[in-house]
Amino acid sequence: MQWWEETVHTLVVMHDWKQQKKLEAAIRDLVRLAVERMHDCKATLREVVAVQETFRGKIVWQGAVRVFDLHEHPSASVAYAWSSPVEGTTRRKFYAVLRLPPVGSPIDAVRASIVGDQKQV
Repeated sequence: MQWWEETVHTLVVMHDWKQQKKLEAAIRDLVRLAVERMHDCKATLREVVAVQETFRGKIVWQGAVRVFDLHEHPSASVAYAWSSPVEGTTRRKFYAVLRLPPVGSPIDAVRASIVGDQKQV
């Protein structure tokens, strides 16, 4: 089990609508920690951007992408990050994509991750 999975699993299982704010804050913190661990630097949340990616008129991904300023990273100053549920489980997959060409925006990061996930299948 990855370092964040146990916490997310507990939050999802215990989730009720009164706990929505706590869940959102916990996931926000876990996404920041994922960025910091994946890219070995400190990260500061700059903004949250709503993203919707479609393919042939159908939504293939929709969610909030967090934009982080990176501190002391050797090649990037910004990362785009989010988490998505793993289908059929209570687990989440965390993404942290650096703003490096050809990725220059949150939607570019989501598209790159979709392509990367398809290559793994």
